[in-house]
Amino acid sequence: MSDLHSFELAATDGKLIRGDRAMGKDRQILFITGFLSKRWGNKSKALAQWCQEQGWGFCCYDVRGFGDSEGTFTDYSLSDWVADARTVLTMLTDRSFLTRPPQASSHPPAPSLQSQAPFPGDAPLPRVTIVGNSLGGWIAWLIAQEFEFVDRLILIAPAFNMMGVRATQIAPERRQAWQNTGWMPWDDDPLHKDWALSWKWVKESEAYWQTTFDRLRPVQTTILHGLQDTVILPDGSREFARLLLAKVPTYPIDLNLIPGDHRLSSPEHVERFHRLVLEQP
Repeated sequence: MSDLHSFELAATDGKLIRGDRAMGKDRQILFITGFLSKRWGNKSKALAQWCQEQGWGFCCYDVRGFGDSEGTFTDYSLSDWVADARTVLTMLTDRSFLTRPPQASSHPPAPSLQSQAPFPGDAPLPRVTIVGNSLGGWIAWLIAQEFEFVDRLILIAPAFNMMGVRATQIAPERRQAWQNTGWMPWDDDPLHKDWALSWKWVKESEAYWQTTFDRLRPVQTTILHGLQDTVILPDGSREFARLLLAKVPTYPIDLNLIPGDHRLSSPEHVERFHRLVLEQP
């Protein structure tokens, strides 16, 4: 496996999506972060290490308006972050990106990966597993329906219709103020209060949710959700699985509701996550 390299991809507005990529063979793992999360955290570091051990490729990135990517947070909404995932997945089909880039980046939190020969030009493209965390889980689901080479999804506490659900959970007067002013933070927690969300997030979230099951491919899908999750309630994953199986009773989905919170970061959770990643569809 080659070293970890940084990349920059121009989005439709010309702003740069920045991420990191390790070359590999047989399989590519794409990690999509949760809401207000940067690409390098405990889960992505673990995934990069496991990919190194298996000789697989690995990729993670920051959405526009957050982390290392360009743009202002308030200029973007759900449709833009779905488009960012589409741009990165399109890169994964481009053979020019499957060979070793000219220079490696030294990204401090990431593992050091060993060198290997460039991806052969006549070899079949590696299959892709997308691991999506929280809001990244729903984005992973939406984008996987578009790309034939994505054959596996691992969704960790997926936040289906995240902003639409949030709009129903807050007090009516606060929801009305959100609509009237057009802006509101996710909540008043110090982590979120300075990141204003436009009401457009709610409208787009509801619109995407209405079409979530309109275009279905049989992608092997595993959901891992903590029963004590108070950030994204596990009922959302239950309802998603129920609606999906009502539409396609044979759809390959495995719903795992387990003891744990939203982060699922205990050693037992990490080991379970590890086993899921190594399973082959």
